[in-house]
Amino acid sequence: MTSLLETAVSAARTLPPDMQDDIARIVLRLATDEDPTPVALTPAEHAAIVVSLDEAARGEFATEAEVVSVWSKFGL
Repeated sequence: MTSLLETAVSAARTLPPDMQDDIARIVLRLATDEDPTPVALTPAEHAAIVVSLDEAARGEFATEAEVVSVWSKFGL
């Protein structure tokens, strides 16, 4: 195992179990050919995706100013 992977695993150990499982699923997906179990969406998540797809179909996208505003909230 590389030192970078060891560092990542060490950092993952400090996370809550549900986040550790998310990381494990990602690593397994990258490291194997097995199809992972699909993640079930909540009704609210599914509805949000439908709204986003409808907006995209209508060509309704965030303006550059809106994107910059969101990025700035996260120091990007």
